[in-house]
Amino acid sequence: MRSSAKSGILLVVAWSLLVQSPFKTAVPGYQYEFPHDYFNHPEFQTEWWYYTGNVTASDGHRFGFELTFFREGVSRDSTKSDTWDVQDLYLANLALSDLDGDAFYYAERTNRAGPGIAGVDENQSRIWNGNWSVVRRGEQQVLQGTDKNFSFALTVHPEKPPVIHGENGVSQKAEGVGHASHYISLTRLKTTGSIQISGKSYAVSGFSWMDHEFFTGQLEKNQIGWDWFSVQLNNNTELMLYRIRRADGSVDPFSSGTYVDASGRSVHLRREDFSLLPEENTWKSPLTGATYPVKWRIAVPRLDLELEATTRLESQELGGQSRAVPNYWEGAIELNGVQSKTSITGKGYLEMTGYDRPVSLSSSACK
Repeated sequence: MRSSAKSGILLVVAWSLLVQSPFKTAVPGYQYEFPHDYFNHPEFQTEWWYYTGNVTASDGHRFGFELTFFREGVSRDSTKSDTWDVQDLYLANLALSDLDGDAFYYAERTNRAGPGIAGVDENQSRIWNGNWSVVRRGEQQVLQGTDKNFSFALTVHPEKPPVIHGENGVSQKAEGVGHASHYISLTRLKTTGSIQISGKSYAVSGFSWMDHEFFTGQLEKNQIGWDWFSVQLNNNTELMLYRIRRADGSVDPFSSGTYVDASGRSVHLRREDFSLLPEENTWKSPLTGATYPVKWRIAVPRLDLELEATTRLESQELGGQSRAVPNYWEGAIELNGVQSKTSITGKGYLEMTGYDRPVSLSSSACK
């Protein structure tokens, strides 16, 4: 999830109904090539790039951030040549969680490519939507996002190689061919830079996580949403877990995850290898009416690992601005627990979708 949700998430785009030519589906056996696979795959209908992280200012002030880019294929009609023809629709989300200031800031935008308004360009090593962008400089990436009340400029550098989730090149989300994505993560990005809120600037540092998925269709009609976790633990290991929720209240057997050890080696986790259990602590959105669980128990018996996930800021919902993108909760979390009888802590991000209404099939998206 974040994806499948990633995310991150999720696109419900009416434009996808206008598709005039077929797109490829994610099937086993895909051969990844880097850095090419960090960029655009227009042969697939949906693609996203998710950056989330926890950073701390020099004075100890804590923040979470999110910068996400989505490409939704609308047409692959090669006869169209006008600059304003819509081949793809580009969406983006920008969010900042002021964890010690008890404030959440969020902005979104939707654009067509037009004359360079939004896009993905491997030759330029750039992903952008207006003045929000990610630019690669070798292994390093520069993230920039700005809104009227906040902005940030962050530089991230991977401390581990890319992780390919799933098995045989695909992250399967449901029974059958094509209910899958090609899913890549950079799970530990050393992060430095600056954050501005209402004219005040903070020098920050910490760690981030990047998710990139591309696919055409993922979810089945009885899959209504998901809960996705990215976890960075203080023993230099990482964990990605998601559970897909069904309409009858059960957890889908195609829920899965990945464990990354300190050396960067990844291990696929199947549904039976872990549990994600919400506790009674909830937060109800005054905007959408959705009620989200904000405290979770995580158990991975295979790793002898038990964690409790909590958040300093309950109101981290992205929603209410547009019907083009579903409402969802995505925010910074903290982890405390035990692994092999040793105390362990961590930070991460949690994404929850489908709590106000089922995720539409037109998105077919799990980060």
